[in-house]
Order: sequence, then structure tokens, then C-alpha cells
Amino acid sequence: MKLVHVIDNFLNSYTMYKVVMFGLLLVAVVAVIFGFIGLLPFSGIQISTLLITIFASCYLSHLLSAKLFKAITNSESYVITALILFFILAPIASLTDVWVTIAAGVIAMFSKYILAIDKKHLFNPAAIAVLILSLLGFGNGIWWAGSAVLLPFFLIVGLLVVRKIRRFYLLWPFVVSSLITILGINLGRGIAITTSLQQVINSWPLVFFGTIMLTEPLTTPPRKFLSNLYGVIVGILFGSQFTVGPIHASPEFALVVGNIFSYIVSPKAKPLLTFINKRLIGSELYEFDFLPNHPFKYLPGQYLEWTIDPVHADSRGNRRYFTIASSPTEKEIKLGVKIGENHSSFKQHLLQLSAGDTIMASQLSGDFVLPENKQQKLVFIAGGIGITPFRSMAKYLTDSKEQRDVTLFYACSNGSDFLYQNIFEAATSVGMKTIYVITHADEAPKDWTGEKGRLDAAMLQKHVPNFKGCHYYLSGPNVMVESYRKLLSDLSVPQSQITTDYFPGF
Repeated sequence: MKLVHVIDNFLNSYTMYKVVMFGLLLVAVVAVIFGFIGLLPFSGIQISTLLITIFASCYLSHLLSAKLFKAITNSESYVITALILFFILAPIASLTDVWVTIAAGVIAMFSKYILAIDKKHLFNPAAIAVLILSLLGFGNGIWWAGSAVLLPFFLIVGLLVVRKIRRFYLLWPFVVSSLITILGINLGRGIAITTSLQQVINSWPLVFFGTIMLTEPLTTPPRKFLSNLYGVIVGILFGSQFTVGPIHASPEFALVVGNIFSYIVSPKAKPLLTFINKRLIGSELYEFDFLPNHPFKYLPGQYLEWTIDPVHADSRGNRRYFTIASSPTEKEIKLGVKIGENHSSFKQHLLQLSAGDTIMASQLSGDFVLPENKQQKLVFIAGGIGITPFRSMAKYLTDSKEQRDVTLFYACSNGSDFLYQNIFEAATSVGMKTIYVITHADEAPKDWTGEKGRLDAAMLQKHVPNFKGCHYYLSGPNVMVESYRKLLSDLSVPQSQITTDYFPGF
């Protein structure tokens, strides 16, 4: 098995938030040990005191703010924020440092509710807390995460996080624009490129900032192109060196400005969804209907992060990413979920919802959407519950009477698992053709007229003779998606003509 598959299998066992939390905890333990053995410029006692103080401040502020604002919170939220602040703030060497550390935790936790519009917080909590303290004259944000001895650990953890959320498209524009800015400024000052690179490695928190903070889904744009631009903006500011009155170039300033840009180009609110009903639509497959508390705009194929009350949440936490199964033309927000016998506490909560119960949604995102070019021929390939984004698209095309040349290959292990057949039949009027594929040929009914067996090159070319000129959308279990991506690659279909459905925290 390839190393990348081993890594992905490991990462798929945890949510994005768990990967970030456990990764930062590991580096925090390393930092404390390094402090005691003298590998860092701070003592182990100073580092340990900082860790305990910031955890206590963030935890208590988290409880108080959630109670005051009656908010649905995330069980890992305060831990991640505390750990990020731990690597930014100066280790405690005086009583003043204690109060500044406590203030940082309070500001970070309360910023999620005070510095918010329609319940959507604007800024990365740690960055805005450090920036506010800096503007008030408490310059304790020294970003000691940039220490060279911690770099290997942040590199491993950071790359695992970015791999988990598949956001290298955001990281690379940031890294490149940061380095170009830093090297350009230093060259203008007569500093050699090699010396500048040594400074970046030895003291700049480039890796920690870029992989852990920049990629936070809550404060990043919803589409890939906007994320690229966001990375460039933050990267230029990150690498800049200027002072204008009380404001000076710093990582926290760069991220806060980037967050403002992200807010401008992103959906402006967190919809509160009221549960209407649920129904069993297949073997272990359920559909849930919700009503948003205000008009909610989205594109067919996009996804949301769904948050439940954290009470009794299991180790996977109380947040999940799911595609919106409904079309923007429908009044309800539909959610299609597979719920097996050994399901999580999150799915148990879904099953126990009663009419009138509410659930919070946020982070509307995703590039798994119809292309702007309506003449582009499309091929959809779905497996299992991966059919939900195509249900959204098909319903949208039918309701809007938008003609598209679409061929959908819908694969399930047996004939009883095919969902939304009425939706796809209706979509034939706007140019969609659906090919049903039973992957376990021996389980196909005797009167089955669809395809049987695994989708292969012969089956694809049979139904899509001009297959090289199409754009492909793949949605389903990760193993299936990667298998069909390889099939297309073997058929010389460029990667630029393949779009996959992936959720950053699932």
C-alpha cells in the first residue's frame, strides 16, 4: 500500500478538528520538554505556566461566552484556540505576562460572538486577540512557533492538516507570495537571498501560520479561486515590513486583513435550520428536511458544516460536513445521510430530532458545482450516498429548465439502494441521461435492464463515445473516487477535467 494511502486511512479516522487538536497538543508537549532541556530560549517552567494559564483562560471564557450568548459550541474549539495562542504569546516571566495571557484567552473566546455579524464571526480568534493586545501596547505576540527546533514538528503536523482538508491550493499561494515579498524587501536592503532564507527557517512562523491558522475553514473563502487570492493577500502582508502609526506588519495583522476580505466574498450568516421531518429512503439511508430561518443562497452541489449541541458528543465531536441534497429552487434544505448500525453520537442526534428542533449550519463552501459554460458536456459518476450533490444539480436544472448535456453513472451494490430516481427521470427533459449500475452483478434482478459490474473503460465509452471532451464529477466513498480518477487518468483524461467532492472536516 502506498504511503499516501496509509496516511489518508489514518486521517480518515478523525475529523479535521481532531487532527489539528491532537497535532498541536503533540507539539506543545515537545515544546515543554525542549524548554526543560534547554533547546528553547525559555525555561520549561515558563512554557508550562503559559500553557496552563492560556488553557484555563480559554476554557472558562468558552463556558461563560457560550452561556451568555446561548450558542451551540464545538467541543474542540477552545482547545485549538488555546494551543494556537500558546505558540504565539510570550512564555510567562512576570505577573504582567499572566494578565496579558488571561486577557488573550478572554478576547479570543468572546470575539466569536462580539465581533460577529448574524452569528458569523469575522476573525480568527487567536489572531484578533493578539492584534488587539498589540494595539493596546501589550506586545506579547512574539510567535515563538517560528523556532527552528520546532519547525520539523510543525512541518509534519501542518502538512497532515492540509492533506486532511485538501487545501494545498490555499497554502502554496501564501507560501510563494510570502517568500517573494520577504526576499524582495531584503534584497532592497542589501541582504542576500541565502541569508533571508536562513532567517525564514530560523525565526519566521511561516509553516505554523500557513498550515494551522491560514487554512481555518470558518474564516476562509468558499471557492478555490477566492482562496487562492486570499492566500496571496495574506502572504504579501505576512512578508511585509512596515509601520503606520500604531499598526505594524505582523502575522496577526495579515490574517485579520485576510479575514475581512474573506467575509466580503463569503456568505454573510450562519443559517439556523428548523427540523421538519425525516424519512428512510433506502437501506440505512435517511433524508432530513429543514427550514432555514432566513432566505439562504447556495449553488447546487455545495456543502455545509452542521453543528449539534455538544452534550454527550463522542470522540468524533459535534460537527460534520454534508452536501446539501436540495436544490436552491426548493424551500427546504435537504440532507441525505447514511446511518449504519454502529453510528456516531452526531448521527444518533439526527435520528432523535423532533419537529421544531434546531441545528446550526455554517461554512457554505465547495467547488463541486456546475460549470459556467452551459455547452460543456458533463459526466457525473456517483457511488452510494455520493448521489446527493447530483440530486441537487438535477433538481435545479429541471426547475430552472436549464438545458445541459449530462450523463450520470449511478453505481450501487444492489438495485434497492438507488435513490431519487424520480428526480433523475424528470431531468431527462433538460438533457440528463442516467445509467444505473449494479456493481455486484450476481445481485442484479433477472429483469434488470441497466448495467452490471464495475464501471470500466468499455462501459464508459459505450455510453459516452466522446469521453475525452467531457468534464467529470466524481462523488462517493474516497476509495471509489480515487479508483475512477485512475480510470480516467489511464484513458488520458486530464486532471483539469476532473472535479471531486471532498469535505474538509469529515
